[in-house]
Amino acid sequence: RSGGNFTGSRIPDAQAGYESASTMWPTIQAGVNFVLHAAGWLEGGLIAGYEKFIIDLEMCGIMARYMNGIGLEEEDFAWDAYRDVPPGGHFLGAAHTMRHYDTAFYQHGVFSMDNYEKWEAEGSVDTYKRAHGIWKRMLQEYEAPPIDPAVRDALNDFVARRRADIRAGKLNRPD
Repeated sequence: RSGGNFTGSRIPDAQAGYESASTMWPTIQAGVNFVLHAAGWLEGGLIAGYEKFIIDLEMCGIMARYMNGIGLEEEDFAWDAYRDVPPGGHFLGAAHTMRHYDTAFYQHGVFSMDNYEKWEAEGSVDTYKRAHGIWKRMLQEYEAPPIDPAVRDALNDFVARRRADIRAGKLNRPD
Protein backbone atom coordinates (compact mmCIF):
# COMPACT_ATOMS: atom_id res chain seq x y z
CA ARG A 1 0.00 0.00 0.00
CA SER A 2 1.28 3.42 -0.90
CA GLY A 3 0.28 6.94 -1.82
CA GLY A 4 -0.47 8.21 -5.26
CA ASN A 5 -1.11 11.44 -7.13
CA PHE A 6 -0.03 13.93 -4.45
CA THR A 7 0.26 17.66 -5.03
CA GLY A 8 0.38 20.85 -3.04
CA SER A 9 -1.34 22.76 -5.82
CA ARG A 10 -4.81 24.12 -5.20
CA ILE A 11 -5.98 23.58 -8.78
CA PRO A 12 -5.22 21.02 -11.50
CA ASP A 13 -2.49 23.10 -13.14
CA ALA A 14 1.03 22.31 -14.37
CA GLN A 15 2.30 22.09 -10.77
CA ALA A 16 -0.37 19.51 -9.97
CA GLY A 17 0.50 17.51 -13.07
CA TYR A 18 4.24 17.44 -12.45
CA GLU A 19 3.96 16.70 -8.73
CA SER A 20 1.31 14.05 -9.24
CA ALA A 21 3.28 12.26 -11.94
CA SER A 22 6.45 12.49 -9.84
CA THR A 23 4.75 10.83 -6.88
CA MET A 24 2.63 8.30 -8.77
CA TRP A 25 5.33 6.82 -11.03
CA PRO A 26 7.40 5.39 -8.14
CA THR A 27 4.23 3.90 -6.67
CA ILE A 28 3.30 2.26 -9.97
CA GLN A 29 6.82 1.06 -10.74
CA ALA A 30 7.13 -0.46 -7.27
CA GLY A 31 4.15 -2.68 -8.10
CA VAL A 32 1.93 -1.31 -5.35
CA ASN A 33 -1.47 -2.97 -5.56
CA PHE A 34 -3.38 -0.68 -3.19
CA VAL A 35 -2.91 3.02 -3.90
CA LEU A 36 -4.30 5.57 -1.47
CA HIS A 37 -5.24 8.94 -2.92
CA ALA A 38 -4.80 7.83 -6.52
CA ALA A 39 -7.13 10.50 -7.84
CA GLY A 40 -8.43 13.94 -7.01
CA TRP A 41 -5.91 15.00 -4.34
CA LEU A 42 -5.18 18.75 -4.16
CA GLU A 43 -3.59 21.16 -1.65
CA GLY A 44 -1.70 18.44 0.19
CA GLY A 45 -4.87 16.45 0.71
CA LEU A 46 -6.92 19.26 2.23
CA ILE A 47 -9.26 19.31 -0.75
CA ALA A 48 -10.28 17.10 -3.64
CA GLY A 49 -11.23 18.28 -7.09
CA TYR A 50 -13.53 16.65 -9.61
CA GLU A 51 -11.45 17.80 -12.57
CA LYS A 52 -8.25 16.59 -10.90
CA PHE A 53 -9.97 13.26 -10.21
CA ILE A 54 -10.79 12.82 -13.91
CA ILE A 55 -7.29 13.89 -15.02
CA ASP A 56 -5.70 11.53 -12.47
CA LEU A 57 -7.83 8.65 -13.75
CA GLU A 58 -6.41 9.33 -17.21
CA MET A 59 -2.87 9.24 -15.79
CA CYS A 60 -3.60 6.00 -13.93
CA GLY A 61 -4.83 4.47 -17.19
CA ILE A 62 -1.70 5.57 -19.03
CA MET A 63 0.54 4.21 -16.28
CA ALA A 64 -1.34 0.92 -16.10
CA ARG A 65 -0.98 0.52 -19.87
CA TYR A 66 2.74 1.22 -19.58
CA MET A 67 3.13 -1.37 -16.84
CA ASN A 68 1.55 -4.03 -19.08
CA GLY A 69 4.87 -4.07 -20.88
CA ILE A 70 5.36 -5.37 -24.38
CA GLY A 71 4.04 -8.57 -25.84
CA LEU A 72 6.44 -11.40 -26.51
CA GLU A 73 4.21 -13.58 -28.66
CA GLU A 74 5.14 -14.25 -32.28
CA GLU A 75 2.41 -11.88 -33.55
CA ASP A 76 3.79 -9.04 -31.41
CA PHE A 77 7.10 -8.95 -33.26
CA ALA A 78 5.49 -8.03 -36.62
CA TRP A 79 7.93 -10.11 -38.67
CA ASP A 80 5.49 -10.13 -41.60
CA ALA A 81 5.48 -6.32 -41.69
CA TYR A 82 9.27 -6.19 -41.79
CA ARG A 83 9.25 -8.61 -44.71
CA ASP A 84 6.48 -6.78 -46.57
CA VAL A 85 7.67 -3.17 -46.22
CA PRO A 86 10.61 -2.29 -48.48
CA PRO A 87 13.49 -0.06 -47.37
CA GLY A 88 12.30 3.53 -47.34
CA GLY A 89 8.66 2.42 -47.05
CA HIS A 90 6.30 2.92 -44.12
CA PHE A 91 4.37 0.55 -41.90
CA LEU A 92 1.08 2.50 -41.81
CA GLY A 93 -0.49 0.35 -44.51
CA ALA A 94 0.98 -2.96 -43.33
CA ALA A 95 -1.50 -5.70 -42.41
CA HIS A 96 0.07 -5.97 -38.93
CA THR A 97 -0.45 -2.25 -38.35
CA MET A 98 -4.08 -2.50 -39.46
CA ARG A 99 -4.67 -5.40 -37.04
CA HIS A 100 -3.16 -3.58 -34.05
CA TYR A 101 -3.40 0.19 -34.50
CA ASP A 102 -6.50 0.58 -32.34
CA THR A 103 -5.13 -1.42 -29.39
CA ALA A 104 -1.39 -0.73 -29.55
CA PHE A 105 -1.54 2.49 -27.56
CA TYR A 106 -3.53 3.89 -24.66
CA GLN A 107 -6.70 5.51 -25.92
CA HIS A 108 -6.96 8.95 -24.32
CA GLY A 109 -10.29 10.11 -22.97
CA VAL A 110 -9.26 13.45 -21.44
CA PHE A 111 -6.01 14.47 -23.10
CA SER A 112 -6.17 15.73 -26.67
CA MET A 113 -3.84 14.22 -29.22
CA ASP A 114 -5.18 16.34 -32.09
CA ASN A 115 -2.96 18.69 -34.06
CA TYR A 116 -3.14 22.40 -33.21
CA GLU A 117 -5.41 23.31 -36.13
CA LYS A 118 -8.01 20.67 -35.29
CA TRP A 119 -7.84 21.51 -31.56
CA GLU A 120 -8.34 25.20 -32.37
CA ALA A 121 -11.18 24.49 -34.80
CA GLU A 122 -12.95 22.46 -32.12
CA GLY A 123 -12.91 25.34 -29.64
CA SER A 124 -9.42 25.18 -28.09
CA VAL A 125 -10.76 23.18 -25.15
CA ASP A 126 -8.00 22.56 -22.61
CA THR A 127 -7.63 19.53 -20.35
CA TYR A 128 -9.29 21.23 -17.38
CA LYS A 129 -12.39 22.11 -19.41
CA ARG A 130 -12.57 18.61 -20.91
CA ALA A 131 -12.27 17.07 -17.43
CA HIS A 132 -14.96 19.44 -16.15
CA GLY A 133 -17.32 18.38 -18.93
CA ILE A 134 -16.59 14.69 -18.33
CA TRP A 135 -17.39 14.72 -14.61
CA LYS A 136 -20.53 16.80 -15.20
CA ARG A 137 -21.68 14.31 -17.85
CA MET A 138 -20.84 11.34 -15.62
CA LEU A 139 -22.87 12.82 -12.78
CA GLN A 140 -25.76 13.61 -15.09
CA GLU A 141 -25.77 10.08 -16.58
CA TYR A 142 -25.32 8.29 -13.25
CA GLU A 143 -27.92 5.67 -12.42
CA ALA A 144 -27.96 4.44 -8.85
CA PRO A 145 -27.69 0.67 -8.62
CA PRO A 146 -30.74 -1.16 -7.31
CA ILE A 147 -30.76 -1.56 -3.56
CA ASP A 148 -33.02 -3.67 -1.39
CA PRO A 149 -35.56 -1.31 0.24
CA ALA A 150 -34.89 -2.85 3.66
CA VAL A 151 -31.16 -2.15 3.29
CA ARG A 152 -31.85 1.42 2.14
CA ASP A 153 -34.17 2.00 5.13
CA ALA A 154 -31.62 0.55 7.56
CA LEU A 155 -28.89 2.81 6.14
CA ASN A 156 -31.12 5.88 6.34
CA ASP A 157 -32.00 5.03 9.95
CA PHE A 158 -28.32 4.58 10.81
CA VAL A 159 -27.39 7.94 9.27
CA ALA A 160 -30.24 9.69 11.10
CA ARG A 161 -29.15 8.17 14.44
CA ARG A 162 -25.51 9.13 13.90
CA ARG A 163 -26.44 12.69 12.96
CA ALA A 164 -28.51 12.97 16.12
CA ASP A 165 -25.63 11.55 18.19
CA ILE A 166 -23.16 14.02 16.66
CA ARG A 167 -25.50 16.97 17.29
CA ALA A 168 -25.86 15.80 20.90
CA GLY A 169 -22.07 15.65 21.29
CA LYS A 170 -21.89 11.85 21.36
CA LEU A 171 -18.92 11.28 19.06
CA ASN A 172 -18.08 7.78 20.24
CA ARG A 173 -18.43 4.77 18.00
CA PRO A 174 -21.99 3.56 17.39
CA ASP A 175 -23.22 0.53 19.29
